[in-house]
Amino acid sequence: MSFEPLSLKVHLRVADVLGLAIVRGDYMPGDSLPPEVQLCEQLGISRTALREAIRGLIGKGLIEAMPKRGTFVRDSFFWNHLDADVLQWRTQTSDLSSYLEKMFVLRRATEPEAAATAACNALPEDRERISTDFQAMVDAGDDDNAWVEADLSFHRSIYLATRNEFFWPIGQMLAVSLRQMFSIAALGSHRARAIAEHKSLCDAIVDGKPDLARSASLSLLENATSDIDRVRSQGLEKKEKNREKKS
Repeated sequence: MSFEPLSLKVHLRVADVLGLAIVRGDYMPGDSLPPEVQLCEQLGISRTALREAIRGLIGKGLIEAMPKRGTFVRDSFFWNHLDADVLQWRTQTSDLSSYLEKMFVLRRATEPEAAATAACNALPEDRERISTDFQAMVDAGDDDNAWVEADLSFHRSIYLATRNEFFWPIGQMLAVSLRQMFSIAALGSHRARAIAEHKSLCDAIVDGKPDLARSASLSLLENATSDIDRVRSQGLEKKEKNREKKS
């Protein structure tokens, strides 16, 4: 198997190359990685860099080293799916439809309760941060990149505002994994409605109204699902028309 050339920042790239290959399925659970000498030659790296990368991948649960036997890929059940790198590799290699479906399932299972909990537990600085994030969404105007960044920050701040440390990793994980979803949604023409929905959610949390926060979050999620389906459908239709014109 061949790998793309590594950048000069070898210590940051070796684990990325190997981790992506594992998540992509180039190595299946139970497979052993090539011998150290072979990997070093393929990647053009030192043994020190490779060993550091291997330690990192072991820490993420992707592989395990067995003395005198080698290094083996673990079943994905053991992977740390909340790890930022694993999330990035998953996003890069997953089927988009499957990825979106799984993300919406997770969001519906966690966000409404996170919003309600935040409405009960948010400190003054949490409420200020959520309000600031919402204002950044308003100020983004037609700037899609600014909108996505503000939207991600807004939802992450809600999880932080729960003041429940078991919610925090989910918020951090979603801030990484939802970027692609939000980037798709940003292409739609529903921004005015989305602003109103985020305002309702922001106000409910800031005003300490958990029931309203929960219902506002559910409403936002249901509309977001429809928005993304519509944007993707329109994109497919446009591609089909362009294909017909070229043929």
